[in-house]
Amino acid sequence: MKQLGWVLLLVLPVAALAQTTTIRGVVTDAKTRQQLPFVSVAVSQAALGTNTDEDGHYTLRVPTQYTTLVFTYLGYGTVTKTFTAGQPQEINVSMTASAAQLGEVVVRGSKAPRYRSKDNPAVALIRQVIDHKAQNRPESYAYVEDEKYEKMSFAVSNLSDKFKSRKIFRNYQFLFKKQDSLAAGGVNILPIYLEEKLAKEYYRQNPPTHKTVVLGSKQVQFDKHFIDNEGLSAYFNRMYQDIDIYANNVFLLGNQLLSPIAANAPAFYQYYISDTLKQHTPPLVELSFFPRNRGDMLFTGKLYVTLDGNYAVQRATLSVDKRINLNFVKRLDARLEFAENPDKRYHLSKSFLGIDFGVTEKGSGFYGERTVQFDKYRINQPAPDSVYDGPGRAGALADTSARQRTAFLEQNRPDSLSQVEKAIYRNVDTLQTIKSFRRTLDLFAFLLSGYKSFGGFEIGPANTFYSFNPVEGFRLRVGGRTTPELSKRIFFETYAAYGFRDEKWKYFFSSTYSFNNKSIYTFPQNMLRASFQRDTRIPGQELQFVQEDNFLLSFKRGVNDKYLYNDVYRLDYVHEFSNHFSYTLGFRNLQQSPAGGLYFQHSDPTNPDPIRTLTTTELSLGLRWAPNETFYQGKLYRAPIIGRYPVFSAQLTTGVRGLFRGEYTYQNVVVNATKRFYLSQLGHSDVTLESGYVFGKVPFPLLETHRANQSYSYQLRSYNLMNFLEFSSDHYASLFIDHNFNGFFFNKLPLIKRLKLREAASLKLLYGGIRPENQPANSPDLYQFLRDAEGQPTTFSLGRQPYAEASVGVANIFKLLRLDIVKRLTYLDHPHVAEWGLRGRFKIDF
Repeated sequence: MKQLGWVLLLVLPVAALAQTTTIRGVVTDAKTRQQLPFVSVAVSQAALGTNTDEDGHYTLRVPTQYTTLVFTYLGYGTVTKTFTAGQPQEINVSMTASAAQLGEVVVRGSKAPRYRSKDNPAVALIRQVIDHKAQNRPESYAYVEDEKYEKMSFAVSNLSDKFKSRKIFRNYQFLFKKQDSLAAGGVNILPIYLEEKLAKEYYRQNPPTHKTVVLGSKQVQFDKHFIDNEGLSAYFNRMYQDIDIYANNVFLLGNQLLSPIAANAPAFYQYYISDTLKQHTPPLVELSFFPRNRGDMLFTGKLYVTLDGNYAVQRATLSVDKRINLNFVKRLDARLEFAENPDKRYHLSKSFLGIDFGVTEKGSGFYGERTVQFDKYRINQPAPDSVYDGPGRAGALADTSARQRTAFLEQNRPDSLSQVEKAIYRNVDTLQTIKSFRRTLDLFAFLLSGYKSFGGFEIGPANTFYSFNPVEGFRLRVGGRTTPELSKRIFFETYAAYGFRDEKWKYFFSSTYSFNNKSIYTFPQNMLRASFQRDTRIPGQELQFVQEDNFLLSFKRGVNDKYLYNDVYRLDYVHEFSNHFSYTLGFRNLQQSPAGGLYFQHSDPTNPDPIRTLTTTELSLGLRWAPNETFYQGKLYRAPIIGRYPVFSAQLTTGVRGLFRGEYTYQNVVVNATKRFYLSQLGHSDVTLESGYVFGKVPFPLLETHRANQSYSYQLRSYNLMNFLEFSSDHYASLFIDHNFNGFFFNKLPLIKRLKLREAASLKLLYGGIRPENQPANSPDLYQFLRDAEGQPTTFSLGRQPYAEASVGVANIFKLLRLDIVKRLTYLDHPHVAEWGLRGRFKIDF
């Protein structure tokens, strides 16, 4: 998320202009001079057009073979305008109300008639569209094949001449362009990103198969020391997903918006017949739609529906109301165009999505566009079975190098780039040769990622340089790691830390060998890592490879002095596959020594001597499958981008007594499944199921110590009102549910809806227990459970009732903060527990 902050600052969603004539202007009433919203602006000879926005403005790019525009609006006379092809121009239109219409209007009051679905011809029409959805989707064909060209570009937008003329930009004037898109607002734009992709798509109905083979691609390449280009592409593609108007829900900017032709859309939308296009073949009905509640996560726009019995969408324009609970979006414009198939049905031929981002309405921001074209569309013509089978690729072109894919794209690009677009590739390359820009980028990379690069070695992470805790007191740490500049095969990582209270040194060193000759921080990994770590740890707070002693986590509530001194020898082999299945083989020798308020002592009262060290040796196998998972790769860690697909994992660990002084033989099995469920207008739920079982007789430090949280931050995967080391189990099952309503209720409350707050709720349940053989009271040779200074027990096993806590929260406070009131529901009689708590969490989301 830290690296993502830099991405949002530098390269949020501009796209580019094709070889077309750009026409823009405003449509007004000839008599009142008021601007007319949702006027149809069309090229009569082609299925091409747009609508004016709420302020009467429009922008349309017309292929150079056409020179005529037709303006139509219900109750007004049609206006036809001609223009000169190839020259951007402004055409403002005044429309005159039809005399016949004016003669029939009787004004009886200022209150608009109440909208009714019953006996509404527009609702009857939309229900026909809904009933015919299945036959109009591509999935209704046995086979579909097409060639898909995607173009996505971004620019800093709404830049004034004063901003451009600042001294700091003296060396960067070549980057600025006079904008030619009303959507971006302002005077100047600064194009900074362009990505293209040409792919072949294959669909088979039975058995269901949908395969995409990338034939050619090209992308602006930022310096890999500062920006992960592959992760950047994955993030932008998640923001700008394909708009499937026939799906019940449209994914946009990580959110889910109900389609205007969803099965339950009439319950949330209002529909009006705004025009009929009888001159079109087949005849079309222009259907306008609006949210019933203007603050809901819904679209506004127009559908053009065929009156040929298929009730197909022939064209669609989509936007969102400014009052919608969508962060940082000033304007959104989406257009879909459909072409006729040989069987008189329609397929999507072109889509456009433009979004203007900004913190304030009038300030500078970012503008992004994504254009998708479909060519060579074939239906019911099967390809060879080898195309549909196999691990996600078909044809030799999928295996070509990046340079070959770029060359293929340039030779087969279906639409030529504009001069502005061509300059983006060249300008970004030039920009990165300017020393002042590289220094600025280096500073931002350090502030946001925490690492300072020195070529083959980088120092960090900065947030661990200073921290404190009750055992070590004031703690200083410094460390770093090598980069692929030093070697793409061998990587080293290290740190040293010193605690001024315990006066002990802590340190870590690892060496990693990459078998696939690529950075170990990128997907897919194939590596072997050997490491040694001597450091402190809170039991139950298991972190992989390195403990991240973040400064912010130093602030904790209650008594939190139960620590371990660990000496850990590890050997880990990680192998990830392109289908996102991976396995991990591990060896670990762990020596644990109690510190602070933690102690190890036998339950046998005749043996009161404390145990200084617990030594175990473990072999492990980890399995993970995350279908269709995407990442943003930061410098500190690789962050998965949460999507609609589940993630499954399993971990088997076996302790071996006698191997490298291991004291116990046992097996520990943990399985986990997590998934985000999208519930349309009700938001989404993140659900995690986990279960574990420890086989064998072991002391409580080797049982499952459940993840507690005594910090003041709200942690999704921990129990936020459980104390450290409060519960241990040798068998357990847990359920985490975290639901975000996306403002579904707040959006309907007067005044409150202006704040654009979002509701959140969570429930966490933990069932488990300890078998009699692992109860210290039954086995004197086991370690006794912990007690406080007054002799009260502080470590417990779960009984018949589960541990449970729930929370309700308000998210999107100032667009970055979530506050939860957490209630602990069970085991309230335990000492030092809090029944209620207020927890916060920082998160920036659209």
